[in-house]
Amino acid sequence: MPLHPEARAVIAEGEAAAATLEPGALSPAEMRERFARSWRPPRDPAPVGDRYERDIPGPGGNLRIRVYRPVGEGPFPALVWFHGGGWVIGSLDENEATCRALCRGAEVVVISVDYRLAPEHPFPAAAEDAFAAVCWVAGHGAELAVDSRRIAVGGESAGGNLAAVSALMARDHGGPGLVLQLLASPVTAPPSEDRASYRDFAEGYFLSKASMDWFFEQYPRSAADLVNPYLAPLAAEDLGGLPPALVLTAEYDPLRDEGEEYAHRLLTAGVLCELARYPGQIHGFFALLTEQLSISAVAHERAVSALRRAFGSDLGTAGKPLTTTEGKV
Repeated sequence: MPLHPEARAVIAEGEAAAATLEPGALSPAEMRERFARSWRPPRDPAPVGDRYERDIPGPGGNLRIRVYRPVGEGPFPALVWFHGGGWVIGSLDENEATCRALCRGAEVVVISVDYRLAPEHPFPAAAEDAFAAVCWVAGHGAELAVDSRRIAVGGESAGGNLAAVSALMARDHGGPGLVLQLLASPVTAPPSEDRASYRDFAEGYFLSKASMDWFFEQYPRSAADLVNPYLAPLAAEDLGGLPPALVLTAEYDPLRDEGEEYAHRLLTAGVLCELARYPGQIHGFFALLTEQLSISAVAHERAVSALRRAFGSDLGTAGKPLTTTEGKV
């Protein structure tokens, strides 16, 4: 379908972070600062029981986390959340509205992780931080009022990548059992014009191929990292034994095809997976552009339902038909 009018307005007016996502003469640190200045606090954030920040130990030093807790005594399930930004830009702030919405809607403690950023901290720093945060949450449930048997991971864009990677690491290294991967527009492979979405939406649709190329110049250490599943999950030979997944994609997003390919790979590997493509939408629809795109609230409702199902029952890993109620894939 055509671009949604709200998405068209974001592109035309350069609202929020659109202008900052184009690489240029600025350094990564300057890009980071400009991106932070472009962010606006949500006008009407969902109320939660408590919200606070603290440090936790990480492989490269302390990590900052922001904790959103529902009303009540708990113990609650947990969602470990990772922000987007190409592993280079972004912070705990830009996903404030989404973390609140998921916390309130799913009655889940959301732990948003401020992982190390490239190029100062190249791969595998962000991936190791993500997995360390998941392990810390699992081991400190009492401190967080969390039931450590019910932990999900999630994120958007590069954050979706880190959620998928932390699930792979948990499987491979005897980490905590996870009940769901919530992957919104996840990065699962290097940029490639072999995928139609990279050819069709290379420019002019909020996130550009040039931006993704630039991010992939900052995060990997060498070409060898591009085939490491902990950077590019589609490079994994085996996706079996992973937790169930909800994969959300946008029609006008360069990352659309790799996210959908990952969903189909999960299903082929016997992992329960649900895939939804949002027609007429652009990158950032789930967590970054909540003030500009009303579809965010619809996508949040779908995520809340998936989280509630995952926390309420053992979904297992037996495959079933992919559902695509928001659009055909």
